[in-house]
Amino acid sequence: MKVIGNLMQKSHIAKLAASLALSAMLLPGIASASALAQFKSFVSSTKSAKGDFEQELLNAKSNGANKVGSPSSKSSGTFIFARPGKFIWTYKQPYEQLLQADGETLFIYDKDLNQVTIKKLGDALGSSPAAILFGSNDLEKNFILKEGEAKDGVEWLEATPKSKETTFAQIDIGMRNGVPEIMKLQDTLGGTSLLTFKNFIKNPPAPAGGFKFVPPKGADILKE
Repeated sequence: MKVIGNLMQKSHIAKLAASLALSAMLLPGIASASALAQFKSFVSSTKSAKGDFEQELLNAKSNGANKVGSPSSKSSGTFIFARPGKFIWTYKQPYEQLLQADGETLFIYDKDLNQVTIKKLGDALGSSPAAILFGSNDLEKNFILKEGEAKDGVEWLEATPKSKETTFAQIDIGMRNGVPEIMKLQDTLGGTSLLTFKNFIKNPPAPAGGFKFVPPKGADILKE
């Protein structure tokens, strides 16, 4: 039963990241700007980025943009992305898993199972949390953006997907010094997940090998 539980947890996080499927350089003149101003400046000036992330899945519903429930699980890793639709999202703890997209196709690699799941990136990226980091600059096409309340030096922005065909009801984005510091994802079933970003570096060099995915030797390949 423990193995089944772990697999279910991994599957849930993988789906979240997939629908997300994540700067150390301060943007001059916007440190105290509103969340919307910071966010628009970030989107227009950031073609790529990399950094570290921590993710928490929460049991209880949250009440407001800055209150959360009790953490049910935690994970962490690294990310690098290039717009639009190219990214490498790597879970390192508590288990190793890779989500990688080349702009057209999403690859999910589970190291424990030595299994690769292949999906079309398609239009699903547009109204998902992933669009905020990995998508095009035209976010207001897919989201209704609204200022939230500032707290502890973080300016909050509320993003509500326009599409009804999404698993997320609202995405809250916490901006500090011109880059996203935290994202709170509320799904349509009442669950909440937190993503915290660290060591955020804007417009770094492309990774070696670009974003082309090469399946590990001997891995099982599943297409959806």
